[in-house]
Amino acid sequence: MRPLFTLLVALLCCNPLSAAELSSEPPYYGVLIIARDRLEAATTCDIGIYLQDRLAARIYQGQSASFNLPPGEVAIRLGYMGGLGCEPSFEQVRSTRVQVQAGAVQQYRIALDVGGLTLLQVQP
Repeated sequence: MRPLFTLLVALLCCNPLSAAELSSEPPYYGVLIIARDRLEAATTCDIGIYLQDRLAARIYQGQSASFNLPPGEVAIRLGYMGGLGCEPSFEQVRSTRVQVQAGAVQQYRIALDVGGLTLLQVQP
């Protein structure tokens, strides 16, 4: 019984290894974060985030969405989803192409410009 107790105490005192330490391979995905600040896109409309022409998230004022994506290029489109006094519209012409890198975290924020909704990269 005493050896079992000693083993249990030894295991509790050890620092557990994280999943990253257990795996010798680098991460196989990158993180893309898209935020909607209240001032940059001051509209009551809900905004849809489309990745590769598929709806991936619907965000409201002050929210953000994050995506774990495989490395490579991803096309991001933004559109109004409706909401208080808004008509849904999908901006089919405009898209932003982002190069996702494995292990990297990239941050963007939604803004309004003369052409409509756009993405601005947040510098670390």
